[in-house]
Amino acid sequence: MDSGLCGAAWNMALDEALLLGAAEQGRPVLRFYGWNEPAATFGYFQHYADIERWTLLRPLLRRPTGGGLVPHQADWTYSVAIPPRHPWYRLQAVLSYQRLHEWIRSSMALLNIASELCPETRKEIPGRCFAGAEKFDLLWRGRKMAGAAQRRTKNGLLIQGSLQPQPPGIPRAAWQKAVCEAATRDFQAQWEPVAPDASLVHSAEELAAEKYARAPYNQRR
Repeated sequence: MDSGLCGAAWNMALDEALLLGAAEQGRPVLRFYGWNEPAATFGYFQHYADIERWTLLRPLLRRPTGGGLVPHQADWTYSVAIPPRHPWYRLQAVLSYQRLHEWIRSSMALLNIASELCPETRKEIPGRCFAGAEKFDLLWRGRKMAGAAQRRTKNGLLIQGSLQPQPPGIPRAAWQKAVCEAATRDFQAQWEPVAPDASLVHSAEELAAEKYARAPYNQRR
């Protein structure tokens, strides 16, 4: 699913809608998207008062996943919604994180970009996702280039990831193609284009209006 550039509340709402519908969908859904406005997202369990001190970016939205503060503007963003019956759903969180970034590293290799998984946590500023690196984050030239956050529920597993900064000279479309090709090679994935159906759109619209576009939800903790 390629959503293109979307508003911040819609981006979070559609990802959560994909999680809520993952069991019914029955197959993993990979979604690529970007941002039509500067924004920042922060982990489900983080405190809003901390976030508003750490960044001038607005709006600030509470993600449906964990993790730390992530700035969004020109980053390449993606999500993966995995149903409960899929083997990936049963992986421990750390192994799921490792598998995700091994996949992204493989995509970079197809583009002749050398990257590596971070062997240990290098936290420079706690709570800020792209300041320092967590174990199994993706590094490029020694610095973090890809991080992600996860949430597992009875409906499925949602992973939200961001790539920043991007290697120069690589178009977004080429990277998206490489991600799919790497999964075909490494996981024997078979891809089919998918567009949001009426039910998914309705769910996302409700979540955007009632949660992600409302200050009481984003500021509740």
